Amino acid sequence: MNERLLPLFKEEGLKKLNNATVAVVGVGGVGGICAITLARSGVGTIIIQDFDKVEESNINRQIIANYNTIGLYKVDVLEKQIKEINPNCKVIKLNSFFDKDNLSLFSYNIDYVIDAIDSFESKCLLIENCINRNIQFISSMGAAKKLDLTKVSITKINKTSYDPLAKKIRNAFKNNNFYVVSSTEEPKCEELGSYMPVVSTFGILAAHHVIMKIIGE
Repeated sequence: MNERLLPLFKEEGLKKLNNATVAVVGVGGVGGICAITLARSGVGTIIIQDFDKVEESNINRQIIANYNTIGLYKVDVLEKQIKEINPNCKVIKLNSFFDKDNLSLFSYNIDYVIDAIDSFESKCLLIENCINRNIQFISSMGAAKKLDLTKVSITKINKTSYDPLAKKIRNAFKNNNFYVVSSTEEPKCEELGSYMPVVSTFGILAAHHVIMKIIGE
């Protein structure tokens, strides 16, 4: 599967990716496509954590969601997809909610964490633990209520705008400046609307950021 990656990453880059362990916490719209991108790019070990099951309302935006996967645990569906893409990828499933009573994620030796959590409290807890444990990470901000994927980018938390979630995160971590994926587009609706091209761009950019960091670009 590395035939088309070799000219870009070279043997050294592919080896670094194969030896890397990346955790994706939250495997819905953002996290699901993110994990799939990591698997297609040769990451050797992927830890996926989520407690939720696939619902019909997920189908419009989540790569793991279809009418055959409704009712199945998201981590089970995602593991199957990853193995079908990259059988050599080691998948570690944590079928649980990330909170203060469940920090088992950090029992693993992790090179990079990708935060794709919806819950504000759990997101803050994950970021706080990554900072305190000196683990590299990137955090996804709000992908809902947006339509323009060209306004999604990787930036530092103190450079975000038009993102209510990012504002709350900035206030919670005033003395820290870390990488996030965020959109500069103003919300397009009051209700919780989500559009796959935008949501997927968040996940792909997060994966891209981590891949480039691992290979040293």
